[in-house]
Amino acid sequence: MIWEKVTLGELYTVHNGLSKGRKFFGAGYPFLSFSTVFNNYFIPDELVDLVQSDEKEQKNYSISRGDVFVTRTSETSDELGMSCVALKDYPRATYNGFTKRMRPIAIDRVLPEYIGYYMRMPSFRCKFQAFSTMTTRASLKNEDLLSLTISLPPMEQQIRIAEVLQTYDKLIENNQKQIKLLEEAAQRLYKEWFVDLHFPGYEDVEIVDGVPEGWTYKRVEEFGEVITGKTPSTSKTEYYGGSIPFVTIPDMHGTVFPLVTEKTLTKVGADTQKSKYLPANTVIVSCIATVGLVNIAIEPCQTNQQINSVILHDDNNLYFFYESMKRVKALLDGVGSNGATMTNVNKTKFSNIKVLYPTEDLVMKYNEFCKSIFDKILALSKAMLICEQSRDRLLPKLMNGEIEV
Repeated sequence: MIWEKVTLGELYTVHNGLSKGRKFFGAGYPFLSFSTVFNNYFIPDELVDLVQSDEKEQKNYSISRGDVFVTRTSETSDELGMSCVALKDYPRATYNGFTKRMRPIAIDRVLPEYIGYYMRMPSFRCKFQAFSTMTTRASLKNEDLLSLTISLPPMEQQIRIAEVLQTYDKLIENNQKQIKLLEEAAQRLYKEWFVDLHFPGYEDVEIVDGVPEGWTYKRVEEFGEVITGKTPSTSKTEYYGGSIPFVTIPDMHGTVFPLVTEKTLTKVGADTQKSKYLPANTVIVSCIATVGLVNIAIEPCQTNQQINSVILHDDNNLYFFYESMKRVKALLDGVGSNGATMTNVNKTKFSNIKVLYPTEDLVMKYNEFCKSIFDKILALSKAMLICEQSRDRLLPKLMNGEIEV
């Protein structure tokens, strides 16, 4: 079977995205964000980000089935050229200015599902490294993007390849849905007991100044030791590529447990900052740029300086404290911050956040309820990772014709 070698320029035209000030975001019409492009092979069914856009902008920056979105600028060259493909039309939606849109010239030459998988292959992704221009940020030129060459089998073969890979993605999606439901169960109970104050026996507890009798406010630093991460020297190659996870904000998106990190440290690298080691069950909170992502460490790890972590004095507080930190933006109001706009929460500010702490027996009951939930989340997350790794191993073999389907 003959596979064509074609440039992206033969298949697509390229367009820049919508750039607007911060005040225009948070309300309006669907918006494809940089993080959504970065973290997904394909655009999710629903776009949760919103922007105030008019009809002209919605026409110029529209999103249709077959469109390919590529990150055009990033802090580092290895984050350049991440792609995400539209599998349907998104009425009135627009896309962000830090990505480029590749719109198909003809709809019958390349299957959207096929190109979505192809452009995420490591062997294809590495081509962007040669094109990146580093000043303060890595950037990508239109002509460089369109000059890239891909292997294109006949449409029937593209469909079969996509179907095989989608089998794995459907399993991953099913696990994601189960994890979401489990997380919601823990969140609902937290809200019912500790926000709405409808905890077991609440009818018989006196409320004093809005707080149930026996409850107190505790600062974050009272729950455990607060650690702000640090990045080992990036000029020392011997510090990286080992077995110790190095958690950064991109690793924290869409997960409870950071099972895989983009970067890892060697023991030599990690030992340059021994005071930054985080044991299992440490609660990890993003506090710079993106505020409010929360993870639980499952093995010893370290983080960069954009993250504050809490090594708990008592693991019986684990799930209560985790859920409390999921509400960190609202809690920041208690230390004089606007949680909606805060983008830099330093160690002092983070340490002084106050959390309403119930009686110990209620915390124990909550954590006992949550333990089985989070055990299931961890098992599903590990199963999902196995599916992702299996798909990614199979991907290049299908795309180079090594395995025929």
